[in-house]
Amino acid sequence: MTYDLAIVGAGAAGLAAAVTARELGLNTVVVEASHRIGGRGYTEMFAPGIAFDLGCHWLHSATINPFVPIADRFGFRYRKGTYPRGLFVNGRWATENERAELDAFLERSHDAVVAAAEQGKPLSQADVTDRESVWTPVFDHFTTLGTSVDPDQVGVEDTASYNDTGENWPLKDGFGALIAQFGADVDVTLNCAVRRIDWSGGEIGLETAKGRIAARRALVTVSTGILGAGDIRFDPALPDWKEEAIAALPLGTHNRVGILFDRDVFGPECPRGAVVMMPDSEVQAIALNAFGENYAVGYTGGRHAVWLERAGQRAAIDFTLERLVHVFGSSVRPRVKRTIVTAWHGDPWAKGSYSAALPGQGHQRIELARPIDNRLFFAGEATSSEFMATAHGAYLSGIAAVRAIAATMGLESAA
Repeated sequence: MTYDLAIVGAGAAGLAAAVTARELGLNTVVVEASHRIGGRGYTEMFAPGIAFDLGCHWLHSATINPFVPIADRFGFRYRKGTYPRGLFVNGRWATENERAELDAFLERSHDAVVAAAEQGKPLSQADVTDRESVWTPVFDHFTTLGTSVDPDQVGVEDTASYNDTGENWPLKDGFGALIAQFGADVDVTLNCAVRRIDWSGGEIGLETAKGRIAARRALVTVSTGILGAGDIRFDPALPDWKEEAIAALPLGTHNRVGILFDRDVFGPECPRGAVVMMPDSEVQAIALNAFGENYAVGYTGGRHAVWLERAGQRAAIDFTLERLVHVFGSSVRPRVKRTIVTAWHGDPWAKGSYSAALPGQGHQRIELARPIDNRLFFAGEATSSEFMATAHGAYLSGIAAVRAIAATMGLESAA
């Protein structure tokens, strides 16, 4: 049989697309290379009642985030507001003046990035920010967490165009679990990697690990890591403008190190998060005692995250534990009960965390989203010009793509 639509990938974009296609009455097939749905949203249980997100975790720009009402529908719990950000520097908790200095520096750096983007300058974030300040390493670290690459690898455009309300709400029950719950009733063929997409004829043929699929339209929602690696062969080859868009939006790496303790090692006065600065070493932001549970989450990003991942899980654990010892003392070491370390750089079904536009290449997100011949469509966080690098950006892109697909088929309800 020939389907109306074949969707490649069952992450947030693919699942949202599938639900929308069903609502519009399209005969749809969804295939996923992995053994699970959710893509870069994935939750494991750290301990009974304690969810740990290996991928996306925060409801960014929460009051305009479509996953908030979805969380409410399914009874998922989240915390509003922002964790107080502690700062540990020079072997002690920072003074009020030091925290104010850091906040002012981060604000100036953000303003400089936005100003450069508004002037249309094809520059990296490193090009337009102070490289000599004592607080530069903190800005650089936060950049790696927000973009998954270092400041010299990402253009100023993404920061300027991102629709940020400043509301970042963590999900107690897990964002990956929420995405999986949202897509639980979507019929997905798992362990079904697409090897080749033939769009040379009147119908589109997809060669998969479980046979051939024929469809009138195809929606590709896989990451630019997968597309850039050539894991899916297109026949005929994608046009140059599409290949250029893929190359301009590579995936970086953002990994998380979870350390569960058998008791509270932080104390009642500890802030819920801390930025730890140690002499001659990398800065690390660490979430502490989240939702009142006895665990810490250390964040790594960019080149350093890749280096740690390649060095192995023990290296990442030791890196984060060293900072916890620096802050709370050596007594925390014997209290470690369990650890979790993510490895998105080497994940075969993503090959990275999320996309970052190269300097001067922010416009390529529109090009990546642009369909080919009104038959071959693309969606995912990398195609979002407003909510890149987020699950809700992927979700919204999947809905928009299917509505555009339905319009090409003459469905009036697509509007």
